[in-house]
Amino acid sequence: MTRIELAKKGIMTDEVKEVALAEGVSAEGLSMDIASGVSVIPINRKHGIKPIGIGRNLRTKINANIGTSKDRISIEEEMEKLDVLVRYGADAVMDLSTGGPIKELRAMMLRKSPVAVGTVPIYEAAVRAAEDKGAIARMTADDLFRVIEDHASSGVDFITVHCGLTMKAVERLKNEGRILDIVSRGGSLLLEWMVYNEKDNPLYGQYDRLLEIARQYDMTLSLGDGMRPGCLADATDRTQIEELLTLGELRDLAVEKGVQVIIEGPGHVPLNQVELNVKIEKEICKGAPFYVLGPLVTDIGMGYDHITAAIGGAVAGAAGADFLCYVTPSEHIRLPTVDDVKEGVIVSRLAAHAADIAKGIKGAMEADVKMARCRKALDWNGQIALSLNPDKVREWRAEVPPTESDVCSMCGEFCAIRTVERALKKES
Repeated sequence: MTRIELAKKGIMTDEVKEVALAEGVSAEGLSMDIASGVSVIPINRKHGIKPIGIGRNLRTKINANIGTSKDRISIEEEMEKLDVLVRYGADAVMDLSTGGPIKELRAMMLRKSPVAVGTVPIYEAAVRAAEDKGAIARMTADDLFRVIEDHASSGVDFITVHCGLTMKAVERLKNEGRILDIVSRGGSLLLEWMVYNEKDNPLYGQYDRLLEIARQYDMTLSLGDGMRPGCLADATDRTQIEELLTLGELRDLAVEKGVQVIIEGPGHVPLNQVELNVKIEKEICKGAPFYVLGPLVTDIGMGYDHITAAIGGAVAGAAGADFLCYVTPSEHIRLPTVDDVKEGVIVSRLAAHAADIAKGIKGAMEADVKMARCRKALDWNGQIALSLNPDKVREWRAEVPPTESDVCSMCGEFCAIRTVERALKKES
């Protein structure tokens, strides 16, 4: 049985107990949330890793994307990125490779990764079709489902599948007048296939087939938003909502069949619409875990989009989003480097942490209280240890060392904390 089926029968697994203990929630409550589809444990039954929970009353989790392209193929570099993203606290990783030995890289990542691994099978299916048949449009539905089966059987924990991109949604897109029609890579590949073959999306038309594969391996489906807005001007439009309505219906079918589901969301969204987007998803998709890319709250942040995404991610998380996909400084520019991955993970963790404090997640503010006490005591070793990047803090402190060791070189002898402490002691 799948996790949903076990939970529906009231069977409490060790896995649920482990996640509940780590999150500080009741195992009974978590099990009920899994049964109803508002929380998931996205681990393939063939991938033996420490389980994590994503969903209601749980810590906001973050994902880091890595992977090759035809312009840069280095398995060694991707494995280094994996090491870095794990070291700095990512809860999951997605392999988005489109160049080189894709299958071998995925197998290596599954062997090496201690965190959940996700993929987007349409990427590999499209690459194979282009290489073997000369065009993506010549891919068959069977070709796509063979790749999905291969990913599932190899142990992939969750897959992005753009099932809500239907002919009806395409007609809506044509009439919408968007500035940027589709920016989802997977969505664009499926749109091309649909247009040239004059057929509906096989991931929608053969959704039962997809559910059967997912159920066999207890693999979580991350229902992708192929129609997500690619700029602020296109946000929260009818095309986006059209797809979301379909995803809500597909979510119900999946939970009924015992398959765990996550709903993916935008994208580029004005700050004043971020909370609205979360509330719409939660209502339409009956509380299903919401997985957002950022969202980016301005379109002019090139080189700094990890910051624009962290701003949106903090607001989205505080409003109820459950899973943040990181964005790196190189978003919209190039394939991320190892350093880009590190920066992306750290700022995304900060966004998730800020969201957890706002949501009142149990224990979320403990580290902040400890940091405040260390600052009060001028305990620099304690402050460094509590930071998300101790090496950077230690290096920066050493670059301009203070004359007096218990303060920083900005305030020096005029350190506010020390001044007040000394004055209050004198008064008493």
